[in-house]
Amino acid sequence: MNSMLETGIPKLDEYLSGGIPKGKSLIYLNYPGVEGDVFGMQTLYHCLTTGNNCIYITSSSHPKMLIDQFSEFGWPIENYKEKLTVIDAFSSLVGDLSSEKFIVPDPEDVNSITEVIDQVIKEVPEGSVFIFSSLSTIMDLCGEDNTINAVQSWNKTAKRNRMINIYNFTAWPYTESTLVQIKNDIFDCVINVGGITQQVIYGQYFCVSKADWLKFQTRSMLFRVLRPGGIKIYLPKILVTGPFNAGKSTFVHSLSTRAVSVDRKGTTIALDHGHIDYKGFSADIFGTPGQDRFDPIIKMISGEAMGVFLVVDSTNPENFSRAQQMLEITTGYGLPYVIIANKQDMPDAISIDDIRNQLNIPEEIPVVSTVATEKKGVFEAFELLVDKITGGI
Repeated sequence: MNSMLETGIPKLDEYLSGGIPKGKSLIYLNYPGVEGDVFGMQTLYHCLTTGNNCIYITSSSHPKMLIDQFSEFGWPIENYKEKLTVIDAFSSLVGDLSSEKFIVPDPEDVNSITEVIDQVIKEVPEGSVFIFSSLSTIMDLCGEDNTINAVQSWNKTAKRNRMINIYNFTAWPYTESTLVQIKNDIFDCVINVGGITQQVIYGQYFCVSKADWLKFQTRSMLFRVLRPGGIKIYLPKILVTGPFNAGKSTFVHSLSTRAVSVDRKGTTIALDHGHIDYKGFSADIFGTPGQDRFDPIIKMISGEAMGVFLVVDSTNPENFSRAQQMLEITTGYGLPYVIIANKQDMPDAISIDDIRNQLNIPEEIPVVSTVATEKKGVFEAFELLVDKITGGI
């Protein structure tokens, strides 16, 4: 088994240099109003699918609900019963019966939880993963100080047994002392999960604010939650631009799982809009008209984009000067970009090297051979641009 445990969250494992080392603790510190609970759920499911033994402490819902909760995201945890142990820290609270082997008799007493955890540790293999579905629920029931002391004890036990403890926690208005300890002191790794707000939450992000095994650099990423699918890295605007008739609309439609455009006499007269869910990434794609009268609009929306595809017609080098002009408009904001050398299947298409030279494109910028009508090269181009975008966030 790998000494590093992957979280299963796109890009987060890269930020953590491969995942979580054995014996460490991690908390998903969720701010109210964001969909943070899914982080622990996705990590649990990923751990199960990669062969890890997992213990899930459910404190805010009945274990009977787990299958439905996970199936909402397309995660059939019932297929991994031999790897999953559930600690029921809920049923006794509401006076309900439970079929689980491990039941906390008094969920309002943190020592009762600890006693059951100690029982489980004796039965599961060394290196198992504990995931607490809601540490904030335990804190609400057992008190802040008692819970903080218990967590410190649980983390020490995990370190001795080379286990990993992972906690979901919602930062309700607890005392400042409690929140400071959670953010700074008692966990080896802290992942902040928050929202970008302006009267309402219109975007969500996660941020690695602490990881004691790294030479640390704070890194953050936008995400969205899909059902099914779970957490996907979210790129809210990628721009597709290029000269008239270069194949921008075809590229947008070929890349997208769904797309719309406004056409008049076969030519796009407004923004194409597409959306893609691919390899853990979710992105909105916007294609621009190619005529120079739309340049003010292109310039305006470029300032909100995260990256740019410049589409050129490989058979029409006469339009390369216009392509350069459009590239200058969009990349004036320092945006990463990839060149789409479209129509490479045509007999009069010029080579990738010639396109690079005529457009004066630096060597570090990808120029991708594509046939948008056949989806050739479009996903390769997407991956290259995503690497450029997310490498700088």
